Parts: sequence; C-alpha cells; structure tokens
Amino acid sequence: MPSTLFAGLRANFLGNAPTWYKQVILLFLVINPPIFWWLGPGLAGWLLVAEFIFTLAMALKCYPLQPGGLLAIEALAIGMTTADDVYLEILHNLPVIMLLMFMVAGIYFMKELLLVTFTHILIGVRSKVLLGLLFSLAAAFLSAFLDALTVTAVIISVAVGFFSVYHKVASGKGYHHDDHNTGSDEGVIELHREDLEVFRAFLRSLLMHGAIGTALGGVATMVGEPQNLLIAKEVGWNFVEFFQRMAPVSMPVLVAGLLTCALLEKTRWFGYGARLPKPVRQVLEEFAANEQARRTPADRARLWVQAVAAVILVLGLAFHVAEVGLIGLLVIILITAFTGITEEHQIGRAFEEALPFTALLVVFFAVVAVIHEQHLFTPVINYVLALPVSQQPGMFFVANGLLSMISDNVFVATVYISEIKQALEAGDISQPHFEQLAIAINSGTNLPSVATPNGQAAFLFLLTSAIAPLVRLSYGRMVLMALPYTLVLGGVGLLCVVYLV
Repeated sequence: MPSTLFAGLRANFLGNAPTWYKQVILLFLVINPPIFWWLGPGLAGWLLVAEFIFTLAMALKCYPLQPGGLLAIEALAIGMTTADDVYLEILHNLPVIMLLMFMVAGIYFMKELLLVTFTHILIGVRSKVLLGLLFSLAAAFLSAFLDALTVTAVIISVAVGFFSVYHKVASGKGYHHDDHNTGSDEGVIELHREDLEVFRAFLRSLLMHGAIGTALGGVATMVGEPQNLLIAKEVGWNFVEFFQRMAPVSMPVLVAGLLTCALLEKTRWFGYGARLPKPVRQVLEEFAANEQARRTPADRARLWVQAVAAVILVLGLAFHVAEVGLIGLLVIILITAFTGITEEHQIGRAFEEALPFTALLVVFFAVVAVIHEQHLFTPVINYVLALPVSQQPGMFFVANGLLSMISDNVFVATVYISEIKQALEAGDISQPHFEQLAIAINSGTNLPSVATPNGQAAFLFLLTSAIAPLVRLSYGRMVLMALPYTLVLGGVGLLCVVYLV
C-alpha cells in the first residue's frame, strides 16, 4: 500500500501497467518538449509517431488511449499542432466515427441471431475441414456487411459458452450449474482431461479461422474495417463501387484464404486440425437441444426481428440510402423498439465495445494532425511517387503492410490516404492513379496486418478476451497460427495489386 500522496499518484499512474512501461511513457513525455524546442519540429514529430506506434504495439500492457492520449495532449500543448486542426481532422472523418459508434452498437442487438447461426454450424457439421471453411466464410460474409469486432465478439461468445458447458460436465457438474470457475482445471475428472485439451485445440483453430475470416471479408467492402470507410470517403466510392474496385484483390485473396484453411485442417500444421471428441459433441448437442426447447414464442419473435433488421441493413448499405453510421442507428431503433429493449442502461451496454476504440480513433486523428502540420510523410510519399508508376501500388502495399503488422491498421491507413490525397490535390498524381494507390493502401492495411494481434482490432480483441486464457491462446501461439495466412494473404494480395489493379 502507498504510504504517501506521491507514492499513491505513482501507483495510480497507468494502473496495472508494468513499472518499466510507465517509466518509458514518462521518459517520452519528458524528452519531447526539449527536442521540439531545440532540435526542431521535424525530429520531434517523427519521435512522436514512433512513440505512438510503441503504445499501439504494447496494447497488451496498457490500452493505448491513455498513454497515446497523453502524448497527443502534450503535442498540442507545445505547439506541434493546434486544437482547430485536430477538430477539422475529426470533422473530416466524422463518418468513420459514426460507423464505430452506431454500427457496432447496432450489431450488438443482433448478437442473439448470430449466436444461433454459429451454434448451428458448430453442432451440425461433423467434418472439421468443412467446419473450418464455414466458420471462416461466415465470418468473412458477416464482416463484409457488419463489423469485424462484433463478428469476433460473437464467435468468442459461442466459444466461451460451449467451453464452459463442457468444462462443467468434465468437472462432474450439470451444464446449467452457475457457480463454476472455468479458469481452473482442478476439479476436472481425470477421465475427461485429454478430451478437454483436444477441445481447447479444436476451439483455438476455429477462433483463428473465424478471426482470419473477418480480415478476408473486411477488405472487400467499405464497412468491413473502419479505415475502409475513410478510404472510400476520400476517393468518393459508394458501397457497390468500393466492392467492385476491391474485387480484383479481395476475391482472389478470399479463395486463397479458404484454400489455406482447408489445407491447414488437412495437414494439421501450425496447431490446426484438432477434431471434436465424441464425448464433447454429445454434451454440446444435448445442451443445444435443451436451449432450443426452452426458447419461447417471444424469443423466436426476437430472432425474426433481428433477421428482418439484418436484411434492411444489407439493402441499406448496398443502395447507399444514408451514411453508414445512420443506417446503424436505424438498426438500433428498429431492433430495440420491436424486442422490448427500452431502458437506458440496456441500450448503454451496446456502446461499451465501440466507444473506447472511438476515443482512441480521435487520438489517432490528433497524431495525424501533427503529421500534416509538420509534413512528416511528405518525403516518404514523394520518394514512392518518384518511382515508375507501375511500381508504386506494390510499394504502397508493402509499406502499409509492414507498418500495419506492428502498429494499428486504422492509424496507418489514415496517414497514407491523407498524404496521397494531398498529392492529388497538389496535382502530383491523377485521379485514376490515386484510386489505384487507394486500393493498394486498403489491401496493405487489411491483409498483412493479420500477422500479429497489434495489426487489427479484432485480433487484439480476441487475444484480450475471456476465451484466450481458457483455450491457452497466447500471443506467441496466435502469431504462429496466423503465419501461414500472413504469407498467403500478403503474397496473393501483393500479386493482385501489382498485376490486376
């Protein structure tokens, strides 16, 4: 326990983050002002970008909003940018913020329908190869129209639910037993231990197939990932145009990703291939049948309302009847009105997943304002634009891909699309070439970023979720299981950008 006020402040600073991490952040805050004043804004700006990327890469130690936010506040305080520039950056990207606020919350109210869908897939399909393909394909399709974070949340919910059911039975309890700790194997009966470990490996593979599926679908449409909408807005594409322009990359990559899924399950390489043990299947089938029998007419009515709202959502996006965020708000109103969700605290839960990342995105835009103010990326962009025109899309894909592996792909896309938009407005590139580079940036930030949990919010969400420790999904294991997908998606994506775009 801290004995003085200063000790209490020191203990409270960044909460449970490691001491060394806190010291690094404090060092950043101390050295930035003198570097800005004495060595110039250029060096200080690049240092700020590196520091911010560090907070993104260390997201498992501390959520980047707080340390990244402190760095952004300091940048404003010492004059690296202005509050007006940050506001204009936010205003310019308001559709992306609305997407995160309302679309993610809207899909939250469709979770029941999505849970039923994935449950039927898991129980109804006995072939592990086909099951892996269906999980990946379903996640890809849903992520193309909904949101990768929410689809991942649904897959996690299914995995947590089924794991807890079998863990209770393996511990000699009924599957409706409430007082049970699924995080401890102390009570697991010896006879069930081997099946439990195989079940863990089985769930790990499905979670990874599903997470990769969100990337396969996320690259294809303007709502698949937050940066897609930002890129679409800069280029001026609607939902259908975005899909059509990305199809030469997204469709071959989808096929390659699904083939990789099937190959991994067949060969059982990289931790894939575990089959569902028969005793576990029996328990899960009994549980699913019991849940279906307990479903009331009101429960079934809710599912129908959610299904109708899903159709309205898809049609609204396809015909671009309104901004994406407003369509999400429409879904919220329709589902809550017709399913009896009318209390403020019930609706508030839907926004819990989206708002922390929305706040972090605003901090992104503050750093982007610094980049624009100090013209940090202008030399890099000019170097790439000085290359032969045919080489530029491939170079942008590689540059965005490598940076997205260690940083966050939304941040990377925000920086690069803003910089090439400035080059377009300055007359340095033509509109058709600008669109080619936009496709390369979108592909580069969506595909190679599956390499690490740092690259995509959905992957980081999976790693920090309740299911990760239950199925022994560590950072290293996640990187290893993603490796074959990284090579295939990155390689095929690059070839498509170079030869088909």
